Amino acid sequence: MWIPVSMLPRPFSKTLEAMANAGCLFGKTASLWWRRVRSRTKASPTSTALCSTFCKSSSSSISTKRVGTRNGSFHCDEALACFLLRQTHKFSGACVVRTRDPQHYGVEIIAKELQLDEGHPDVYRLFLAVYKNFVESVDAVDNGINQYDTDQPPIYVNNTNLSSRIGRLNLDWMDPDHSSERANEAFQGAMTLAGKEFCETLHFHAKSWLIVMECLAERDKVDPSGEIMVLTRSCPWKLHIFELEEEMKIDPSIKYVIYQDGRSENWRVQAVAVSPDKFESQKPLPFLWRGLEKDKLSEVAGIPGCVFVHMSGFIGGNRSFEGALAMARMSLKS
Repeated sequence: MWIPVSMLPRPFSKTLEAMANAGCLFGKTASLWWRRVRSRTKASPTSTALCSTFCKSSSSSISTKRVGTRNGSFHCDEALACFLLRQTHKFSGACVVRTRDPQHYGVEIIAKELQLDEGHPDVYRLFLAVYKNFVESVDAVDNGINQYDTDQPPIYVNNTNLSSRIGRLNLDWMDPDHSSERANEAFQGAMTLAGKEFCETLHFHAKSWLIVMECLAERDKVDPSGEIMVLTRSCPWKLHIFELEEEMKIDPSIKYVIYQDGRSENWRVQAVAVSPDKFESQKPLPFLWRGLEKDKLSEVAGIPGCVFVHMSGFIGGNRSFEGALAMARMSLKS
């Protein structure tokens, strides 16, 4: 399935370079890739001709089952790209040829991994989510694009990210064996590592991101204000709610999330923070409730079944769903 560039969130100008011979994953063009390769290597007319021939033969003959990428030192983006291509039906089990017809396989890969039809609405939603939360950062890191627009040096060095770990799999300069076979073996390890993290990211979003999105869509049924959300099951909602609110153009924003405590049968009402990286709540639970528990809290709030409210007002509890909902509604009006 072809995905036009215009449908991608904030695409970078550079493709996942490893996919140029066998196809582009997330909508960048092979010509941009080729300019980048030419800037890194001195390709002879002979090697250029060989690359061109390989592209034509690999696209016209499925029996070869080859995925092409450049040789030399490898990076996270090409290791991930080659792994992803081998997850498609067309290139399943393909041989990776490390030397040098734009297709887009992201939707197919996700549909296959989740065992869904490509036309299923969740597939494209997850395609965008995985692009934004995984592929985009891989592309950016490997192209030296800073996460923050600042000239200040970083406070600390992070050499534990995926791109750094992939880079360390390159052959050490003191390694006595620098043969192409040994280099290809190291690249296979890089593909495995990149692929494992891609699949973990995809399944994480499938298990939590979609749940939060569905609960957000039902918010008006919980309360006419649209500012209270109920989670149907436990999931890391705080990681997704801000992103989904922006995507779904939710206004006003969610102020409280109600969910059942997994360690008891009580229900929690939690105030949503002002931003993903802040502890401060947009609208904490009422000041007079904070620090109170059980009967005293129920008396002050006028709501039966209250369990507690944290001193900061960011979270409280009730023995029933109805009680937790009443606490959220009263907090909205306070």
